[in-house]
Amino acid sequence: MLRISGHYSEDGSLGVPDHLNRRERSLNMAAVHSKDTGPEMAVRKIAHALGYRYRLHDPKLPGRPDLVFPSKHKAIFVHGCFWHRHNRCRRASTPKTHEAFWQEKFLGNAARDKSNRRQLKKLGWSVFTVWQCELKNPGRLAERLDEFLAG
Repeated sequence: MLRISGHYSEDGSLGVPDHLNRRERSLNMAAVHSKDTGPEMAVRKIAHALGYRYRLHDPKLPGRPDLVFPSKHKAIFVHGCFWHRHNRCRRASTPKTHEAFWQEKFLGNAARDKSNRRQLKKLGWSVFTVWQCELKNPGRLAERLDEFLAG
């Protein structure tokens, strides 16, 4: 069997050496959350300051939007530029190792995002996506959120 640089994991697949040990990698991955992220908390704060009240992660709705405004039939997703592939952002880079894995992961995320949006729209909901990089200009984001929620 040809061995390329790296090592074989317990399941026999070729792995790439990790610069973190098993415990450090575990702690690193445990720190990645899908709810209550820094960007999500910042968007919540802006929406609240604008006077809007919302529900969080409604399990009855496709994709469990981050902020839900039931009386307005409006939903907001707060997306990380890296994980959800913000196409105009430098944060949407692709890791150089395990590129095939990452491409598949990102394509799956994008397909799921598109499906969730489509399903929400079929149910009569308006959907707004806030990208992580938009938080660099909170004033502009507040204007856009207010425009979406007031309209």
